[in-house]
Amino acid sequence: MPRFFRYGLIACCVAAGAPSFAAGPTVPLCFERQEVLPWRTLDGGGLNFELLGEVARRVGIAFDYQSMPWKRCLAQVKANQVSGAFAVSFSREREALGVYPGTLGHTRGAEDRADPDKRMHVDRYVLVRRKGGRVDWDGKHFANVDGRIGFQLGYSVGDFLRAQNVPVDEGSQQADELLQKLLAGRLVAAALGGGDAVRLTHTPYGKDIEVLPVPLVEKPYYLILSHAFVAQHPDLAARIWNAVEAVRTSPAYRRRERELAGQQGAVH
Repeated sequence: MPRFFRYGLIACCVAAGAPSFAAGPTVPLCFERQEVLPWRTLDGGGLNFELLGEVARRVGIAFDYQSMPWKRCLAQVKANQVSGAFAVSFSREREALGVYPGTLGHTRGAEDRADPDKRMHVDRYVLVRRKGGRVDWDGKHFANVDGRIGFQLGYSVGDFLRAQNVPVDEGSQQADELLQKLLAGRLVAAALGGGDAVRLTHTPYGKDIEVLPVPLVEKPYYLILSHAFVAQHPDLAARIWNAVEAVRTSPAYRRRERELAGQQGAVH
């Protein structure tokens, strides 16, 4: 694992027990048990943890990070078993699970959207095919889809693919598993997050796959908080989301984002 994910300008504040805010309340957050570079690693590195560590320091709280499969994480937010989850893209259906920044106090309507200024980051989904494959995506339409396109269980890109009326496969938990199915001929293509696609091109899989240049979709990712947490602590929720925006736009964090995204070759 690259050293720069362990040390950084803000990384000193990542640990939930950091003395600078140990006296404040502890807020349990879940995240997907998978490394997505440059955003997060399983041992608490990456830009998501650097951002949240500084948010915790500024607000005077501690975050208790819990990794788990993604669908379980979202289910625990809905059941108010954890106070929130990151990094979560917006969908109307997911508003039933938790609260996005910017949606508080809004009536339900087609115009409701999370506040992109309070995002944690922006990432994209891309289409990966076997080298020499014919399936294609031009930014508007798929072509030569002669099999299923796979995506990870519970990922929002599945809604996008279904809206395009292409056959899909949602039977994989991990990006590596998707690539194995693709190379075995069980899938015609795989829809992967940008960070996963970059990582996998630098593994033994890389010589046998190609990433199409036009992204499937690009979207912001948020820290969502449980309905119970927001109902009980509305002012604290607002302070947390405001701090996310303040840290993300700070010169120190922007510098780190350029450094880590550049070292990974990630597009965001």
